[in-house]
Amino acid sequence: MDLTKFMAPIKAFGDLILNIWKNGLMGIDIGRVLVAMAIFLGFITLRKTISRTILHRLKRATRKTATELDDKVLAALEPPLNLLPIILGLFFAREYIGFEGTAALFLDKLIRSMVVFTLFWSFFNVIMPFSHLLKKMESILDRSLLDWFFNATRVALALIGAATILEIWGIRVGPIIAGLGLFGVAVALGAQDLFKNLISGILILAERRFKIGDWVQVKGVVEGTVEQIGFRSTRIRRFDKAPVFVPNTLLSDNTVINFTSMTFRRISWLVGLEYHTTVHQMRTIREAIETWILHHDGFVNPPSAPLFVRIDNFSDSSIDMKIYCFTRTTEWGIWLKLKEELICAIKEIVEGEGAGFAFPSQSLYVETMPWETRSETEAEETA
Repeated sequence: MDLTKFMAPIKAFGDLILNIWKNGLMGIDIGRVLVAMAIFLGFITLRKTISRTILHRLKRATRKTATELDDKVLAALEPPLNLLPIILGLFFAREYIGFEGTAALFLDKLIRSMVVFTLFWSFFNVIMPFSHLLKKMESILDRSLLDWFFNATRVALALIGAATILEIWGIRVGPIIAGLGLFGVAVALGAQDLFKNLISGILILAERRFKIGDWVQVKGVVEGTVEQIGFRSTRIRRFDKAPVFVPNTLLSDNTVINFTSMTFRRISWLVGLEYHTTVHQMRTIREAIETWILHHDGFVNPPSAPLFVRIDNFSDSSIDMKIYCFTRTTEWGIWLKLKEELICAIKEIVEGEGAGFAFPSQSLYVETMPWETRSETEAEETA
């Protein structure tokens, strides 16, 4: 048997395998492709180790500082840092293979996009730790307004990052924005209330009408504790624990009473005394009530707050005494307790002087009775 007849096909098959090995993937040696894949998989396998090594060294450096800001920044940067080994593995694998043409352009755009994503993700996370540095500005700007500012900054960063990635892939952002602008005009015409509420919310925070945790009352709308000030509405929880979502326009256009901001809390009463109360009794009662309030620790004395106990008016069925004073506490429960003490004291003082409280009544005066008129007529007829 002539072996030369078989050697030629075997050699041709070997050349085929060698050619495929050298040019099997877009003209690139399969061996180099496998090595590049091994490099990429190696970085992925060691991703946690690399991240922990970098983070461990950074944490050791931050422990030496007195401020907690760097610790918070490092905690915010930890998720983006976990993506860094993947980008490095892809970059070194691409450099080893040496792609050309369309494949090289695609990988270059992919790596650039991942780098941009990681950078903007880092900026996005770092904003909140830095927001704590502006706590000193809470005396000028409301905390909720600062939260709005930082949330808006984060949204802006997300949009800029997305636009940058789109530009890398050759997608023009300008025409998209122009098209969205025309669409936005149409939407704005149908969402005027939304923008009114948005502007009203900003005005509420800028004017510092109330803040989260304040007890507010909008007459005819709601009374309760502010829980959240949103872009469109504010959530107020009533005292029966029911949440009420109030559009911001109602809170900016109507009168809002902020009970939490009160320095003192007012008590304003009209106490009706009976008409047969003597002048001496009225003066004694007035002086006793005023003295009781002045010597009670729960009430505010002039000039810190006004105090009036005066005979005020002749009403239909009573002589009215005006009591106008302020309590030191603004807490509702304690205020009710002080009102109760004052009511009991007034009742004891009035009854102790032998006077009484008036109640609505009417007196009917009759000059002549019907039978008296009839008797006079009969007498005239008899005469």
